[in-house]
Amino acid sequence: MPDDPMRTFTAFAGVRRLASGRLIDVALAVKARAAEEGDPILAFDDRSGAVIDLDLRGTEAEITARFAELGNAGDATSDVESRADTAGAPRSRGRPKLGVIAREVTLLPRQWEWLASQPGGASQALRRLVDEARRVDGGQTRTKAAREAAYRFLSALAGDLPGFEEVIRALFAGDAEGFADRMTAWPPDIRAHALKLAALA
Repeated sequence: MPDDPMRTFTAFAGVRRLASGRLIDVALAVKARAAEEGDPILAFDDRSGAVIDLDLRGTEAEITARFAELGNAGDATSDVESRADTAGAPRSRGRPKLGVIAREVTLLPRQWEWLASQPGGASQALRRLVDEARRVDGGQTRTKAAREAAYRFLSALAGDLPGFEEVIRALFAGDAEGFADRMTAWPPDIRAHALKLAALA
């Protein structure tokens, strides 16, 4: 899976895919379908494969405004847009915002001493270490996350389908052909979405 694509979400009505795309678009499609009688609807975060709850109270305009307030319409460019919005504003004092997120890190004293002795200080040394680990990783972390996303999705929607255990074994064994073949008799939308999440399509 790409590092940071436009974040997408997918809703299923029973075993059929109802909508896929930005969160607001999926939410509105679910809202429109929820008024009808039919199969239960589940919405998924495509990045994690997890089921998500959608707050669908109110009118379409109210739902759209609520998701816009949350800043979570599934658009990965929101950070770029927010920086562009402030481009014309007068600069405030202090260091510029460069997308850096400050979080707490817990290390042993000897590790802090080593970091402090590195050129550029602790933060720059940590960033170098993380970038090097990502380079050496060779995509293993992404592959593992993709398989776990496919597993979460399938557990929620396909746990009762025939051959589920064999499908999951093939998924975690990295057997792309076996994974696809064992889902041949399954509903096509479930099969296609599982392959997409597992990056085995």
